[in-house]
Amino acid sequence: MKKTDNAPGSTPVSGTQTIQRAAFILRLLSAHNRTGMRLADIYRDAMLERSTAHRILQGLVTEQLVTQHPTSKRYYLGSSIYEMGLAAAPRFQLRDVCHPHIKALAEKTEDTVFLTVRSGFNGICVDRLEGSFPIRAFVLEVGRPRPLNIGGGNVAILSTLPDEEIHRICRANESRISEAYPSYSDRVLWDKIKQVRSKGFLLNRVLEAPSALSVAVPIRAPFEKYAVAAVSISAVASRLQNARVESVAALLQETVQQIEQDIAAAHG
Repeated sequence: MKKTDNAPGSTPVSGTQTIQRAAFILRLLSAHNRTGMRLADIYRDAMLERSTAHRILQGLVTEQLVTQHPTSKRYYLGSSIYEMGLAAAPRFQLRDVCHPHIKALAEKTEDTVFLTVRSGFNGICVDRLEGSFPIRAFVLEVGRPRPLNIGGGNVAILSTLPDEEIHRICRANESRISEAYPSYSDRVLWDKIKQVRSKGFLLNRVLEAPSALSVAVPIRAPFEKYAVAAVSISAVASRLQNARVESVAALLQETVQQIEQDIAAAHG
């Protein structure tokens, strides 16, 4: 993929783009904060020119959002990030708002329902309700992170982001994807993204269990341009065929509408 800096003589990078790039670098550091990151790794994974990445990093260091080890020269998140994180504690817990809705959905469909939230370049299952149908499909463990470009709920969230941000996330997750899912391709991912954008839901074959399918719908919070979470249903493939796919997708979309209304009320 090409680096995204402007060529000589082209339109300068906007302030919004600079903020997006700085935010992406912070997410990169968050994903690698235990070991830190070299400048070379940062500008490669962020798809930036070296000078641009260095300039952004120096600005972040000045604001104490990033720190650089004096010997190894590796970059880490700075103390101000921790302070901001404490101040940014949510006024409501998304899981608590969603739980009664996904419980009702599991009872109605008899299948397993998942709530997934975005965490940097990952999606994390934060709640799961199992329906009464005796045959269980692939069960995603609560608390397990997966790359944001893998899995029904994750891709539903990813589909709401700008294409440039999606490319960056895929680049950051590239080594993890190639190791765990060697047959997974960008073409497959973009077909799924197009499906969510056109239909409002994703019908997805579960990579870890090819005999299972999932249907997923993204959740948007008030004042948020992009999805903050997704609700998905997984079942054996024979239970998600033809008309039932449309029926389950409609139930999911109705549930997400109710969740979004409750989130809006909680924001008050």
